[in-house]
Amino acid sequence: MKALVFDSGPLISFTMNNLLWIVEPLKRIFKGEFCIPESVKSELVDEPLQTKKFKFEAFQVQELITNGVLKVLEDDLTKDETLSLLNSANRCFSAKGKELTIVHYGEIASIAAAIHLNAEAIVMDERITRELVEHPQHLARIMEKKLQTTVTANKENLLQLKERTRGISIIRSTELAAVAFENGLLERYLSKSAPGLRKTLLESVLWGLKLDGCAINERGIKAIMDAELRK
Repeated sequence: MKALVFDSGPLISFTMNNLLWIVEPLKRIFKGEFCIPESVKSELVDEPLQTKKFKFEAFQVQELITNGVLKVLEDDLTKDETLSLLNSANRCFSAKGKELTIVHYGEIASIAAAIHLNAEAIVMDERITRELVEHPQHLARIMEKKLQTTVTANKENLLQLKERTRGISIIRSTELAAVAFENGLLERYLSKSAPGLRKTLLESVLWGLKLDGCAINERGIKAIMDAELRK
């Protein structure tokens, strides 16, 4: 089955930037399934519905689920794989003699779901989990800077994890926003009297997603803008 698996971060970023509506037309363009693990659904809908602050955002995500735009993958299908990957990931690095908890269940559930579905990619904005899959050798340096202490990598565990996640691709909310821009989905925000604002529109969307949690730097934003505005 052709599928994209969503972590919670990108959907939160879309919601915070009034862009959640682009998920449905993006799915039509993709011509496959958009899936979320059950644990991600709990994080986006079930838990926020018990609060006051994020209740309305939860209703918006639930609408996509109800309408079949987002398909919920039951955790029972991937629970063993998720727990195994979680255990491996959180034994890859240590500091001051203690193993570091670097990822949590929901993030790893998205990876397990992608493996289970043989998905085209995971949509994920969180940096640590992305680096763990894409560039695990960089993580020790990143965490040393963050924790201000020496971090030791368990090379054997890292190698095993790399083998288990081989072939997984990760894209960010900013890449999906670029696809939306490229397909004219964001043209509704442009005034006919101000056609020269396409660059400003794209820039505003990318920066909005960055400031609401997407781990992308200025150089990454510029690269997306240069590529899209050349088309």
